Amino acid sequence: MNEAIRSIAKLDPARGGPDQDSMQYREAVIARLRRLVPFSAACCTTVDPHTLLTTGAVTEQGLEAVHSVLLEYEYLREDEMNYAQLAIADIPVVSLSGATGGEPERSERYRKVLQPAGFGDELRVALRTGGVCWGFLTLFRPLGQPPFKEHECALIAAAGPLIAERLRSYASALPVTAADKEVPEDNGILVLDEHLSPQSSNTAAENWLARLRQKEKLAEEALPGTVRAVCLRVLAEQEKKPAGAEPSRARICLQTGDAAYLTVTASLLGGPERLLAVSFVSARSADVFRLLAEAFAFTAREKQLAEMLSLGLSTKELAESLHISAYTVQDHLKSIFAKADVSSRRELISRLLPR
Repeated sequence: MNEAIRSIAKLDPARGGPDQDSMQYREAVIARLRRLVPFSAACCTTVDPHTLLTTGAVTEQGLEAVHSVLLEYEYLREDEMNYAQLAIADIPVVSLSGATGGEPERSERYRKVLQPAGFGDELRVALRTGGVCWGFLTLFRPLGQPPFKEHECALIAAAGPLIAERLRSYASALPVTAADKEVPEDNGILVLDEHLSPQSSNTAAENWLARLRQKEKLAEEALPGTVRAVCLRVLAEQEKKPAGAEPSRARICLQTGDAAYLTVTASLLGGPERLLAVSFVSARSADVFRLLAEAFAFTAREKQLAEMLSLGLSTKELAESLHISAYTVQDHLKSIFAKADVSSRRELISRLLPR
């Protein structure tokens, strides 16, 4: 592997808590990649690994103006190189020129968004490690420049797992407690119209929106990407299937960076106006457990054991419940403790089930 690619795993931005570290790391990654592969703009997004909805993006060089429209193409419209498909593809990297056989005009996203904004080819990579996707990296070439070549795609693909592993580590980091901040009271409720223009909100929602804007480095009054994503997902679900046909995936669990975990969900309200209600609540223990179990890279058996520990079962009871030996239980627990960086069952439960 190229030494410059390996160095991506060693980038060490200034420490400032998981959120700041993640943002600074992604900025450093983009700067390092620019030395290896020419591009005019980039976006690196973290996602909820269970719903693949954005939990915050680092964007640059003029992308801010079209980023919200690109999200609409991702969730509401069929087009080339869908992120969700890329997240499960055998080869998690593709260029627009490659996907369209050298005819980017076949992509509506290219014709209506990228080309008018001055962009030509686009390269996307799903940031996966251990079969779990933690984000997406997108690079853009300006109009008039050659498209991304195969060896450039391969270079970025090699960097993908290294970046993903670092993003996974940030997701598992302990939140930084801010002494001067209090977690907003539940429930935050924000109501938007179908064009995602806010109509009303309560105080808790305004507090959460301010925190999300700070997390995503957005201007005041801007709609955070997390909110936009859950709204677009629920609108897409409504178009594709009757309401209630399947559980909605318009849901994000994320760490807010100040000793809190937040769950953001969206739903359609009844009536002719197609209003959307976005809910902000302190994440339930089950949501935090699912997120951290992935972040700690627990195996399926380790997830099962870790969840059962919260019931207070002894080693013997765990072994009997799972039809395995007590020695096997102890081996699994050693692995779980090492991955979660704890030394006792009490510490583990406190870490995985903070509420």
